[in-house]
Amino acid sequence: MSVLRSRPVLRWLVPATAAVAVIGGGAAIGTFAAEAEPSLPPRTAAQLLVDLQTSRLEGLSGTVVQRADLGLPPLVGLVPGNELTTLLTGTHTLRVWYSGPDQQRVALMDTLGEQDIIRNGRDLWTWQSRSNTATHRTLGGDAGAGKPAPEPAASLPATPQQAADLALDAIDPSTEVSVGRSATVAGRDAYELVLQPRDKDSLVHQLRIAIDAEQHVPLRFEVLAKGSDRPAFEVAFTQVDYRRPDADQFRFNPPPGVTVDEEKAERPTGKPGHVKPTGDPQVRAVGDGWTTVLVGRLDGADVGRKPATKPAAPPAGAGPDLDMSKLLGGLPAVSGDWGSGRLLTSKLFSVLLTDDGRVLAGAVTPERLYQAARG
Repeated sequence: MSVLRSRPVLRWLVPATAAVAVIGGGAAIGTFAAEAEPSLPPRTAAQLLVDLQTSRLEGLSGTVVQRADLGLPPLVGLVPGNELTTLLTGTHTLRVWYSGPDQQRVALMDTLGEQDIIRNGRDLWTWQSRSNTATHRTLGGDAGAGKPAPEPAASLPATPQQAADLALDAIDPSTEVSVGRSATVAGRDAYELVLQPRDKDSLVHQLRIAIDAEQHVPLRFEVLAKGSDRPAFEVAFTQVDYRRPDADQFRFNPPPGVTVDEEKAERPTGKPGHVKPTGDPQVRAVGDGWTTVLVGRLDGADVGRKPATKPAAPPAGAGPDLDMSKLLGGLPAVSGDWGSGRLLTSKLFSVLLTDDGRVLAGAVTPERLYQAARG
């Protein structure tokens, strides 16, 4: 898999995963409409990986649909107003435009409004139609020199390319790579690359990436959980056009009455070429590969005890009525030789919140979390 270590990441969209969280839930999960399997010349998994590495995209526009059914408990009632709960369920639709690394746009569509993220040279705009508010940021010199815009805090991938980048960069000996069946996605013939964990403790069964047979661009990304033949998460083009969009698509014209917030770009620090670590020093990883467990601590007092002081204000975006005691009380209690706490489970991940203030999470079975909690 050495090709993945050196492959330049093709980031052809302004990352918009955080913005997806504002879109309300839609129709129930379902696989994208199946079409007849096309007849394509055979290609190996290694050849498909090289295709992804050498692809060059000059322009693109299209419609992307994201669907998620992670099998979460009814958290919406426990966390009123929290945008994360709408992100993890239902259907979300985006329109995307790309015209090189300096011109990208994502529009997240909703029945009640729209949110845009626009990159045009060194200008980065976000706009929300519901509140008619916009944010403008002038990117620094390093970001303006043909580099993608900085990513917002990410949650779930908003595009097939974004999801494929994350998956391919994580390939290691714990992954079995193969070629699946050919497919037709958004009217385009596509090969399918399949990634499958070798470790049986992983909750992930397979990742499937449909790759345009001519343009070598990811058109669809699916995650299947153990014991299911339907995607727990999928993001795919339903319509795609590889012509370069008009320049007008990347010009932000503030609508009448808009409130604009000017933000200052952060100045780069350190030596040129140095990448500042983004990991939280208070979070450690136990294990590796698909069964890695992240271990951290909750701020403040132990989970199983009432705080002695007034709790801090809820984090931005968490909603005004967030009640952690109510949230934790809605999760099943668990205990063992590792201690006691509360357990959140879904089709693709498990989270253990111990009474002594630890948080353990991973795409693993609860038993793997308990093993890590003993350490």
